[in-house]
Amino acid sequence: MQDENWPHTSELVVCTVQTIKDFVAFVSLDEYEGREGLIPISEVATGWIKYIRDHIREGQKVVCKVLHVDRNRGHIDLSLKDVNEHQRREKIREWKNNSKALKWIGFASEVSGEPKDAITSALTQEYGDLYTAFEDIVLHADTNLKKLGLSKAVIEALVTIARDNVKIPKVTVTGTIVMQSNKPDGVNIIRRALRSADPKTDGAEIELTYLGAPNYRIKVTATDYKVAEKVLEKAANAAIGVIERADGEARLIKKGKTGKAA
Repeated sequence: MQDENWPHTSELVVCTVQTIKDFVAFVSLDEYEGREGLIPISEVATGWIKYIRDHIREGQKVVCKVLHVDRNRGHIDLSLKDVNEHQRREKIREWKNNSKALKWIGFASEVSGEPKDAITSALTQEYGDLYTAFEDIVLHADTNLKKLGLSKAVIEALVTIARDNVKIPKVTVTGTIVMQSNKPDGVNIIRRALRSADPKTDGAEIELTYLGAPNYRIKVTATDYKVAEKVLEKAANAAIGVIERADGEARLIKKGKTGKAA
């Protein structure tokens, strides 16, 4: 939200279409309570438009770009055609997530007795984005909530709500460690190497799978690729180090990475 509850020029906003005339559509701005704007027919779609209702309808949720704001007149000009599909999807996702977060804050307020505005203000000042705050609570509740200055009752409510409702997207990176040892106790050396390849790392899970000598798959699941790849390298290097110190041969073959939906 902006100062005095006004959007700024070039901002993308979620709107609900209220009324459609021959040459203009009037909308309410969902994120700015009490604010209304208009979309001229020339900003509804590219090309020549014969009937505006072929492109927009009452009750429809649309994402618009703010062209001009006149606070004195209470006038907001919007464009529908200047928003591409990717921008529309991302804005709707952001808006839905923020709506969920506000609802969760309402629950926390009811449970703890803390005013909703106070909780919202504390989370906004620390994180900027409310949904991001709940994601961080799931990942780092013990360390990051203490600095918000909220009561114990509020913190407990936020943690419970976050863990019950927020599903953190996961990504996976995989690789194959090729390990060989010609020593009489080579099997034990490889076992030690595999044990060393499972470091305890917050926010990441490691899975080791035997594919058939001399290949072993290593899969790391984490919240982002940077973390996952760093853990994969660390784990592989630990195993390779054990093998090489025992005069064996080992190397890592990168396989790929995938993402998982929330």
